[in-house]
Amino acid sequence: MNNLNDKVAVVTGGNGVLGGAIAMGLAYEGVKVGILGRSENTVQARVKEIESNGGRALALVADVLDEESLTAVKNKIENTFGRVNILVNAAGGNQKGATITPDQTFFDLDLDSFDKVNQLNFKGTVLPSLVFGRAMVEEKKGSIINISSLAAQRALTRVVGYSAAKAAVDNFTRWLAVEMAQKYGDGIRVNAIAPGFFIGEQNRDLLLNEDGSLTSRGETIVNQTPMNRFGKPEELQGAANWLAGEGSSFVTGTVIAVDGGFGAFSGV
Repeated sequence: MNNLNDKVAVVTGGNGVLGGAIAMGLAYEGVKVGILGRSENTVQARVKEIESNGGRALALVADVLDEESLTAVKNKIENTFGRVNILVNAAGGNQKGATITPDQTFFDLDLDSFDKVNQLNFKGTVLPSLVFGRAMVEEKKGSIINISSLAAQRALTRVVGYSAAKAAVDNFTRWLAVEMAQKYGDGIRVNAIAPGFFIGEQNRDLLLNEDGSLTSRGETIVNQTPMNRFGKPEELQGAANWLAGEGSSFVTGTVIAVDGGFGAFSGV
C-alpha cells in the first residue's frame, strides 16, 4: 500500500509536460496537488484538467527563484489543504546559448545563458526544498522528489549547461537525503527521477521533423534506446507515486532512471 490518499503535494513545473504528468498521476491516487508555475494560464489549465478528472488541485503562481513568492504560495496551500507532504521539483529547462550546436565549439558558450540554466534547474530545486521542506521538518515526515536527467550521468552532445545543472541536482539529492535522515530521522526522504528522452515543447523541433518523422538526432537517440522509442510522460507516474508513498519508506538518496534502458546500453 502506498497510502497517498489525502496527502498534499506541490509540483513545481506542474504546468509543463513532464511535471504535469506527474501531478496528474498523484491526483489519480487521491493526492491534493498544488500546481506551481509562472504562467497563470497554463497553471489554471492544469488545475482544471485535474479537477475535470475528479481530482483536487490548487493554482500556485510563483517563480521557483523567488523565495517571497514561494513563501506566499506555501501559505496558500497550507491554508487550503494543510501541510505539504510531498514536493516534486519538476521546474527546469534549457536555453539556446547554453548549448553547443554541431557548427559551434565550447568556446562559443554564452556564460550568461549558462548561468541562467544553472539557476533555473539547480537553484530552482534548492529554493523550493528550503521553503517547503521546513514544514516537513516540523512534522518529521515528507518526501522530496527532484527531477534530474540522464544528461547528468552520460555525456550528451550539445547540452553543456543543462547537463551540468542536472548533475548538481543529483549531488544535491544525495546530500540532502543524508542531511535530513541524520538530523531529522527516517521520516523525510529525498530522491530523484532521471527521465530519459521524452518529447516536450523545448526539444520537439530537435527530435521530430514537422511531419512527425525523426530528425537525425532523434534517430540516434531511438537507436541507442533498447526499447526503441521515446518515453511517454505518463510513464513517469509509477516511479513518482512510489517515491511519494510509504512503499518506498526505506528508499532515500537514490536517482531512479526512467529511460527505456538508454543509460544501460553501451551501444554495442
